[in-house]
Amino acid sequence: MRSIRSVVACLSLGAIARKMNSAAGLCVPGTSAAEPGLLRLTSVPGHDQNRVNDVLLLRPTTETRRRCDNETENLQNDHVVFFPGDIQNFQQEMALQPDATPWQSWSLERVALTLGHRFPGCHIWLVRASHMYLHKFSCYQNFVESNLFGAPEHSPDYGGIRHLRALLGHGMQRAGLPNPLPPLSGTATPGPLPVGFTLTIVGFSKGCVVLNQIVYELAGARADPELRLFLDSVSDMYWLDGGHPGGSETWVTNKCALNELASSGVTVHSHVTPYEVRDPMRAWVGREHQRFIKTLEDLGARLSQKLHFEEEPASIENHFRVIQEF
Repeated sequence: MRSIRSVVACLSLGAIARKMNSAAGLCVPGTSAAEPGLLRLTSVPGHDQNRVNDVLLLRPTTETRRRCDNETENLQNDHVVFFPGDIQNFQQEMALQPDATPWQSWSLERVALTLGHRFPGCHIWLVRASHMYLHKFSCYQNFVESNLFGAPEHSPDYGGIRHLRALLGHGMQRAGLPNPLPPLSGTATPGPLPVGFTLTIVGFSKGCVVLNQIVYELAGARADPELRLFLDSVSDMYWLDGGHPGGSETWVTNKCALNELASSGVTVHSHVTPYEVRDPMRAWVGREHQRFIKTLEDLGARLSQKLHFEEEPASIENHFRVIQEF
């Protein structure tokens, strides 16, 4: 992705990052490991035991779980899963990499805390990419066929949704959460999901390839009784300034796939910046985004969209800031 090539090439980015840290009210160096409510889970398996991901969980605070009219805690079952972009990693790992150090404001721990404010009362899950080539390029190989740099090859039957379903269930069990997702049984008459279980899926930059893969898999997954129940719990999907190093498929433009998304009832949110959709060197990104929006509008999807920082010069700083602004 061009943003990461910029990180490697431009020494001046350190100054930008210091400005970002100041604006966000965050200090570097440091780690969020001691922040209350944060739990790091390593090598959490999905449906296939060979597919594992490290996961960071931010639990909601006791105050946000408590009902105003009840003295006992209301254990919420609302969950948000976030897929980060290139160079984003755990704070400790980023501190060890010279190219990543200036961007620690956007570590998984810091983003988890930001999302905790954005989605109060929810369990916030951040899924680290299974591989980071050169410690920079996130590769979501467990969710979508990808090359070393994380450029995807989408298909309708890779198993990304099944992996997400199992990964979240195993993560809930490892974290000791009450009422976790039950294991996949493979039966034609699956049991119900936990009472009140809801899911919001958010992708930023490279992480949007996972959301795109989910869209391509919707038709097949909805034919599976267990996966359909899981998908019915998804209320919202957020695409935040999607981008990857491939020359196409930055946004889903396949009408059949988008028809499945529109008919699912999921509310689709698109938040972009000029950094991705107005880059003359990658003009296809903007064209694909326009087709994504237009097709969903024509199909009657529940859709919201916003172009952030429209009047400002395109910058990697604003590319990251969309995480705070959406």
